[in-house]
Amino acid sequence: MLRNHTIKGLFWSFLERIGQQGVQFVISIILARLLLPEQFGMIAMLTIFMAIAQSFVMSGFGSALIQKQDTSHLDECSIFYFNILAGFFVAGTLFLAAPWIAAFYRIPLLAPLTRVLSLNLVINAFGVVHTALLTKRIDFKAQMKVSFVATALSGSIGVALAYNGYGVWSLVAQSIGSNLFRTALLWVFLPWRPTWIFSLDSLRSMFSFGSKLLFSGLLESIYNNLYLIVIGKLFSATDLGYYTRAQQTQQLPVENLSSSVDRVIFPVFSSIQDDKERMKRGLRKSLSALAMVNFPLMIGLAVVAKPLVLVMLTKKWLPCVPYLQLLCVVGLLYPFHGINLNALIALGRSDLVFRLEIYKKAMITAMIFITYRWGIVAMIYGQIATSIIAYYINSYYTGKLLSYPITEQIRDFAPVLGLASIMGCGVYLAGYLSVQSATMLLLSQVSIGVVLYVFLCSLTRISSFMEIVSMAQEKYQSIHHRGRYF
Repeated sequence: MLRNHTIKGLFWSFLERIGQQGVQFVISIILARLLLPEQFGMIAMLTIFMAIAQSFVMSGFGSALIQKQDTSHLDECSIFYFNILAGFFVAGTLFLAAPWIAAFYRIPLLAPLTRVLSLNLVINAFGVVHTALLTKRIDFKAQMKVSFVATALSGSIGVALAYNGYGVWSLVAQSIGSNLFRTALLWVFLPWRPTWIFSLDSLRSMFSFGSKLLFSGLLESIYNNLYLIVIGKLFSATDLGYYTRAQQTQQLPVENLSSSVDRVIFPVFSSIQDDKERMKRGLRKSLSALAMVNFPLMIGLAVVAKPLVLVMLTKKWLPCVPYLQLLCVVGLLYPFHGINLNALIALGRSDLVFRLEIYKKAMITAMIFITYRWGIVAMIYGQIATSIIAYYINSYYTGKLLSYPITEQIRDFAPVLGLASIMGCGVYLAGYLSVQSATMLLLSQVSIGVVLYVFLCSLTRISSFMEIVSMAQEKYQSIHHRGRYF
C-alpha cells in the first residue's frame, strides 16, 4: 500500500514539476527572444536577496509541519500567522534596503525593481501552510493544477508586456503574477482555513526542528545564488544573463526531477522513520531511479547544447553554450545530494543537516575565492569539484545511520552512468550528420539518443528500468481490462 501511495505521489509530483516548469520554460524561451540578456541579468542580480528573504518567510516551520506526525489545528494556525508576520517584516526590510542593493551593483534601476519584487514575500506567506498540508498528504495532483494554471496565466502577462516594450518590468510582472495566482489557487483547492488561535508554545515545540532547517535553508539560499552575486558584481549584467540562461536550462530537468522525488520521499520517509531497513531500501530504489533518468538527461543536454540554443534562443545567446555544457556536469550528482539529506531530515536529524551545510558552504566560499580571477568558466569548473566533494559529505551520515555508504551508492548507479555515457557518445557522433538545419540536427540527435538509451537499458535489463516497464505494462493491462466492459 505504501509503495503504491509513494509511486502515485511521485507520478503527480513529477507531473506537477514538469507541467509548471515546462510551461515556464516555453515562456522563458519566448521572453528570451523578446528581451536582452542584460535584462535577465538584472533580475538575476536580485535573486540572492529574494532567496534569502524567502528563507526567513518559510522559516523551516513548513517542513516541521510535514515531519511532525501529530500536528493539530492550533499548530497550523500558529505557523500561518507567524509566516504572515515574517513576510511583512522581511518585505519591509528588503524595501528599505533597495537603495543599497542598487548602489552595490551601480545600477539605479535595481532599487524600484527590488521594492516591487518584495511583494512576493507577503504573497507567498499566505500559502506556506497550504503547501505543507498538501505535501504531507502527498497530494501533488492539486499542486499540479495550481502550478500549471498560475504559471500559464503569469507567463501570458509577462509575454504580453515584453511584446509591448516593457522590458525588464515584464519579468517582474510575471514573477508577482505567478506567486499571486498560485497562492489564490491554493486557497481554492485546499479547504483548510485558519481560525483566530495562536500559541507560542506550539511554535516552540517545532522550533528546534524548524530553526535548524531555517538556518540550513538560509545557507543553501545564499550559496546557491552566491555565484550570481559574484558574477553580477565582477562582470557585466550581460555576462550574468548568459550564465543564468545556461543555469536555468540545465536546471529545468534536474531540478524538476530532484524536487519531485524530494517532496515525495520526505513525507514517506518521515512516516517510516522508525524502520531504518525500509528506509534504506527506499533510498536505494529512489537513487537508482534518479540515476536512470538524470544521467542521460544531463549527458544528452551537454552534447546537444549548441543546436538547442540555436533553435530555442537564436544566435544572440550562443555565448551561454560552454556554460551550459559544464553546468550539466555539475548536475550529474545534484539529485543525489538532496535525497541523502531528505533521509536525515526524515530521521529528525536536522542538526546533522545544518552541520553538513556549514562544511559545504565553507568549501564553496574557498572555491569561489580560488577560481573567480580566471573567469566564469573557471568558476564552473570549481562548481564541478565542489559537487563531487559535497556528494561525499552528504552521504557520510547516510552511511552511518542507514548503513548505505557512498561506495554502495556508487556501485548502484555506476552501470547506469556507463550506459548513459555510451548513449552520449552516440549522440555526439550523430552531430556529424550532414544536416543543414539546426532544428533537424537537434531532432536527429535527440531521437537517436532516446532510442539508443532505451535499447541499452533493455539489453542489460537495468532493474529500475525493468520496474518502470513492468509498472507501465500493469497500467496498460488495467486500462485494457476496464475497456473491455464498455
